[in-house]
Amino acid sequence: MIQSKADLKHYLEQDRIALRKTKKRPSFAGDEIWQYEILLRKTEYYKNCKKDPLGKAIAVWLHYRLRRKGMKLGGFHIPPNAFEEGLSIAHWGPVVVHPSAKIGKNCRIHQCVTIGATNGQLQAAHIGDNVFIGPCSSVIGDITIGNDIAIGANTVVTKSFVEDGITIAGTPARKISDNNSHSNLAPGLNLS
Repeated sequence: MIQSKADLKHYLEQDRIALRKTKKRPSFAGDEIWQYEILLRKTEYYKNCKKDPLGKAIAVWLHYRLRRKGMKLGGFHIPPNAFEEGLSIAHWGPVVVHPSAKIGKNCRIHQCVTIGATNGQLQAAHIGDNVFIGPCSSVIGDITIGNDIAIGANTVVTKSFVEDGITIAGTPARKISDNNSHSNLAPGLNLS
């Protein structure tokens, strides 16, 4: 969670690396997802660090801009403080994350992914570090996903997988191999 200006700079840099961007700043056109992630991180910074009236007003304005930008990208609904550093959103398209979800470092998430609660529960998943979530996958309920896990495309995860370094897939999800997620993540990330 971003708690200082230094944290903000670190998160922005890790997100840039995770997105495999070599430039220091996004282009006006063509880097819309990167622009969205920067806006997300600035929203988190103001929400967490600036408690004075001006800071709160800026946080509200940034959150409004974040929601509008998310809709333009096909329906990104990502609450502040859900993802740790190294977030990589792979494509435009719907991504829905429940406000209580907690996702660790270096997560690569594809289009049409849902991380949510179920059956009136108020708690969504806790997902570890270095996790790859394939297209059209759903991670539903108060469950735990370990570190270094790859979740295949079209997977429905409704139970915990705490064994690190595996691949899960299917409906319902099951372990299909002992391959970890690292080949799906950007080179240059600190995966330890």
